[in-house]
Amino acid sequence: MSLSIFGFQALWSPYFLGVIIILTGLYFFVTVARRDRFKVSEPLQRSEAIYFILAMILIYVIKGSPIDLMAHIMFTYHMVQMAFLLLLVPMLLIKGIPWWVWKAVLEIPVVRSIFKVFGQPVIALFVFALMFSVYHLPVLFDTIKLNETYHGIFTFILFMSAFFMNWPLIHDVEGQPKMKNLYKIGYIIANAVLITPACALIIFNPEPLYATYTDGETWLKAMELCVPISTLAGLSLSGPELFNNMTPIADQQMGGVLMKILQEIIFIVVLVRVFVRWWREEKKNEADITEKALREFQAAKKQSEQY
Repeated sequence: MSLSIFGFQALWSPYFLGVIIILTGLYFFVTVARRDRFKVSEPLQRSEAIYFILAMILIYVIKGSPIDLMAHIMFTYHMVQMAFLLLLVPMLLIKGIPWWVWKAVLEIPVVRSIFKVFGQPVIALFVFALMFSVYHLPVLFDTIKLNETYHGIFTFILFMSAFFMNWPLIHDVEGQPKMKNLYKIGYIIANAVLITPACALIIFNPEPLYATYTDGETWLKAMELCVPISTLAGLSLSGPELFNNMTPIADQQMGGVLMKILQEIIFIVVLVRVFVRWWREEKKNEADITEKALREFQAAKKQSEQY
């Protein structure tokens, strides 16, 4: 059955697209037109603008395009959505917003207090792993998917936990604590390990876990999160199997596997970049130490010749 039966609004979320466009315009207004209002600022770099635009495009694709609708029909799409929303979008936003904007935001007392706690690498790491695991507990997952308010609140909390998890890895804000590159490597590996149990539970469970993807009545109720109720009332639907040829257990397993694969790919890319930066710094330090030792040797030799 075609997804077009759900209508244009459910497929393309025009209001959400409007929000994305407004946020993008506000970004350039603040970083370009009103840059002089900041105590410290620099011209907006092309790379920063690209990162931010990519973040906005990705947010719309995974939350405003038909992919979001499919995420309510197939668990596989849900997990792909989660992978990009939690592991890639925060990185793009952190890199896309100039450091001097972050610095101004972090000077706000409330924000500074929040970052002081949740910006700590160990806390950020365990909070994200906990939130991700708790979110995918069947009872809580189905409850959240059936209530728009719960879904919005928990998605926001989960996203913020992902943001703080990525913050120590990515940020370049002057005056903020930074992890050494060697520590970042261990941090990335620890992150991959901590969310593995949740993915394993999803992949290796012999039975479908989520009623919102298996029970027709529950699924139809969950669809109200992305399809207008008036549209659903005019449709005769029995369940997600009308749009999905996979069995529920195969769909669940595929979702868990893809989540883990995408996580590994994203983390490997970050790991390689961190390792290269660490290697370059080590080589630079080695060259500086050698040069310093050579100068000291020459100075000592010259002094001994004078005597």
